[in-house]
Amino acid sequence: MALLNFKKRDAVEPGPVNPTVEAFLKNYSIEVMPRTAEKVDDFRALLPQGTRVYIAHIEGTPIEDMVKTAKRVAAEGYPVMPHFPARIIKDAATLENWISMYQGEAGVDQALLLAGGVATPHGDFDSSMQLMETGLFDKAGFKRLHVAGHPEGNKDIDPDGSNKNVDEALQWKQKFSERTDAQMALATQFAFEAKPIIEWANSVKAAGVDIPIHIGIAGPAKLQTLIKFAIACGVGPSLKVLQKRAMDVSKLLLPYEPNDVITELAEHKAANPDFNIESVHFFPLGGIKTNANWAINNGGASAKPANS
Repeated sequence: MALLNFKKRDAVEPGPVNPTVEAFLKNYSIEVMPRTAEKVDDFRALLPQGTRVYIAHIEGTPIEDMVKTAKRVAAEGYPVMPHFPARIIKDAATLENWISMYQGEAGVDQALLLAGGVATPHGDFDSSMQLMETGLFDKAGFKRLHVAGHPEGNKDIDPDGSNKNVDEALQWKQKFSERTDAQMALATQFAFEAKPIIEWANSVKAAGVDIPIHIGIAGPAKLQTLIKFAIACGVGPSLKVLQKRAMDVSKLLLPYEPNDVITELAEHKAANPDFNIESVHFFPLGGIKTNANWAINNGGASAKPANS
């Protein structure tokens, strides 16, 4: 059947690069987990020099595995940003120990602080704001602290469907950004449609929040995989982009790629240089290699691997 005779994504040859997309992808970041990082022989064959690598901390992952992954990625020359999910950190002593382990063994000086997808906190912390209030990251001299952003809201934070609590948290984070020595950014949940992202980013700026935005983008993946993750992560109205695609038989079996949303955001950024989206953060839901190869094929010099 010709319909099933797809080329492997990793084998696709780079085509002409859109210079607007190339500029938008400069300094992109990507997320890994210890188990997914183990599948990569050498990050330098996939990622540009200096790419920030987030290490997602899933409930149940031993801190030793997280630190080991951070050490390995850092040794290959990449700045590492581990997740600190508040609800799985027992207390301030545990937090201080994690910080010390990351710094001492992997030279980490940046972190993504978030509540974490756990219903019941394991200890004293419930939110990223409580982690920041400890003062431990500033005490340790962390140079960067990223916090979560929600372009389509968050039902866990605002069960009534409003953005009240999310907006109040953003204002708190803005005030914190004005008193910390660390650089801050909003690392957002992924979405699939550019217009709502643009409207949200503009509303953040209009509310007086000048923390730069690192926009979450889902990397290439099977459609059913993306829909599963999108529902689990509470992706909002832009989920309809995937649902519409799923109803098109000609596209149902083809992998999703983020070309449309990236191109629209890139064009908006080019036309509005003060637009507050600073860079792209990839969620490689279809695999790190698949995501990196998509970037290489579409990002030109901005995505050239370190050892190429």
